[in-house]
Amino acid sequence: MASDNAAQITFWNGPVAGRWITFREASDRRLAPMTAAVMSFAAAKRGESVIDIGCGCGETTLALAKAVGSGPEVLGVDVSEPMLDVARQLARSAGAPIQFLAADAARHPFNGTFDLAFSRFGVMFFEDPAAAFANIRTALKPSGRLAFLCWRKPAENPWATFPFDVARDLLPPQEPSNPLAPGPFAFADPERVEGILRAAGFADIRVEKLDTRMSMGDSLEQAIALATNFGPLARPFQEADSQKQSAIRARLAVEFGKRMTPGGLAFPAACWLVGARAAVTA
Repeated sequence: MASDNAAQITFWNGPVAGRWITFREASDRRLAPMTAAVMSFAAAKRGESVIDIGCGCGETTLALAKAVGSGPEVLGVDVSEPMLDVARQLARSAGAPIQFLAADAARHPFNGTFDLAFSRFGVMFFEDPAAAFANIRTALKPSGRLAFLCWRKPAENPWATFPFDVARDLLPPQEPSNPLAPGPFAFADPERVEGILRAAGFADIRVEKLDTRMSMGDSLEQAIALATNFGPLARPFQEADSQKQSAIRARLAVEFGKRMTPGGLAFPAACWLVGARAAVTA
C-alpha cells in the first residue's frame, strides 16, 4: 500500500490552492506549450476512457474530454477540494460530462476501466512513488497506457531558479532541498523515473525531452505576481514580512525589467514526456 500523503493533501487544500485558483487563467496560458506537447504525446483517441491524475482546476481534463468525445468515461482526480470545485464549475459551463473525484490517486481503489492515465505535472508529489504508480496501474485496462509530463532539473529551468536567485540575499538561509523528496523536481532523473515505473508494473517505458519556453507574464506586474506565488521563491516570499516582500518585488522589477520584451517575459522550460504501458500479466 502507498505511504501516507497527508502532508501533500494538507498543502494542496491550504493557501496554495487559493493561489492556483486566483492565477488559474494566467497559469494555463504559461503552461500552454507544455500542455499541447503532452496532449500530443498522450494521443487520446475518440472513444477512449481517460483518467487525469492531479487534474487541479480541470483544464487538461476538459481537453481530454474533447479529444475522446462525449461517450467514454472521463475522470479527473485530485486531492484539492477547492480546485476541484472550480473544475466542476468549468465542466458544467462547458456542458462536458466529466466526473471529478476528491481522492489520493496513490491509494484510491480503482477498477481497471481506463485506456489512458494522464497527468500534466501532477505525479511528482507521492511519498512512495512506486506504490502510487502501482495503484494508478490498477485504474487501467490490461495493456492500458500511461502518459505524463514532469520537470527536469532545476538548473535547466530558469523560470524557477532565476526569481529565487534574484531574491536569495534578501531571504533567510534556506535548508538544502532533497532532490528525491515529493515536489516539482522529484522526477528530474530519468533513470529514477524508469525504475519507479518498472517497479510499479509498467513496461515499454519511454522518456523524451521537451525543451520549450515558459511565459512569466505579459506585463512586469504579472511576472512579479507569478514569480512570488509559484516556484521556489513562493514559499519564502509568502513567509517574509511586508517590508521584505516589498524589497523582493523591487528587486524582481529591476531584473525582470531588463529582460521584458514586447511580448512579455519568458524563460526556458525543460521537461520530460514519459510514456508506458501496463505490463501484461499471465
